[in-house]
Amino acid sequence: MNGKFDPPSDASAVGRRFHRFPVDGSVKLYSGTTMWTTRLIDMSLRGVLVERPADWTGTPGSRYRLDLRLDGGVMIGMGVELARIIDGNLGFNCVKIDLNSFAQLKRLIELNLGNTESLGRELSSFGE
Repeated sequence: MNGKFDPPSDASAVGRRFHRFPVDGSVKLYSGTTMWTTRLIDMSLRGVLVERPADWTGTPGSRYRLDLRLDGGVMIGMGVELARIIDGNLGFNCVKIDLNSFAQLKRLIELNLGNTESLGRELSSFGE
């Protein structure tokens, strides 16, 4: 095992809906030598929605490094791909996440869903 978790990228996952929930946190996006700072709007097991930075130049399909700092100091880092630009927001799909960040994300989702049964359903959908 290489310490990385690769989310499924097959076509069956494209239309799948995961529970989205609002989260307070700051986001840093990296592309080569460029860095943008923005605000997290919401997230799911598959990705994040952030406010579009004023100087944003990215295009859908481009890949970035995203570091998310949640209130309370929790850090989640992931490789993301820009899926869409909608109404001044950027929607990213998670394409790679390290195991520690995935564990933090899983715990955050469990807390927001309120029970482990719902989390189990989310995780089983994630693996399909």
